[in-house]
Amino acid sequence: MNFECVIFDFNGTLFLDDDKHIAAWNEISREIRGTDITKDELQNQLNGTPNQKNIEFLSGGTYPQRQIDFYSQKKEKLYREFCKKDTKNFHLVDGAEEYFDYLKSQNIPFTIATASIWENVEFFIDNFHLDRWIPRENFVYDDGTYENKVAMFKDACRILGSSPKQCLVFEDSGSGIQNAFACGIPNIIAMASDKDFSIYKGKPGIKKIIRSFREMLPE
Repeated sequence: MNFECVIFDFNGTLFLDDDKHIAAWNEISREIRGTDITKDELQNQLNGTPNQKNIEFLSGGTYPQRQIDFYSQKKEKLYREFCKKDTKNFHLVDGAEEYFDYLKSQNIPFTIATASIWENVEFFIDNFHLDRWIPRENFVYDDGTYENKVAMFKDACRILGSSPKQCLVFEDSGSGIQNAFACGIPNIIAMASDKDFSIYKGKPGIKKIIRSFREMLPE
């Protein structure tokens, strides 16, 4: 793979938090429509998609902006509470810090593009000290202006001074992978962590599937 810059998804890629998102979205889904989310909805609709789109989906497009904003904030507050309670698993995935250090040593620019809102991004920066590697102003997040992650990836490439064709992306969700490919990014690595590799079969652009960032370090 030839690339000039690297973009990381965060949730499920650098930090394994599916259970926290599921718990938070289930509470919101029960409140909005009286039922839990399904596995298919989580993987192909909710993961890697801005909260506004998710609330619109759960409400059937019936909520005004004030209700969308209310439930978006409520979901993320619940999520942060679940993260802090699980102290054993509140850390970056295996090999992530070492891979960040390696990219720094090679002068390869990188950033994080996430569908999380700023309150969550700031929460991650402060708790994982991400600004050791990435300036705060270089994070791309759900600020309410992005239609989808295609636009986020394009903005991240601009910030890194490169183009999608020269980019490497790490993603874990089906929607995130599809958006990276739609953006024109030819090099996509799926972070499977503890997921079944089969869910990534047939996804466009995937060059490799990994369970640890140590697999990306030179031998």
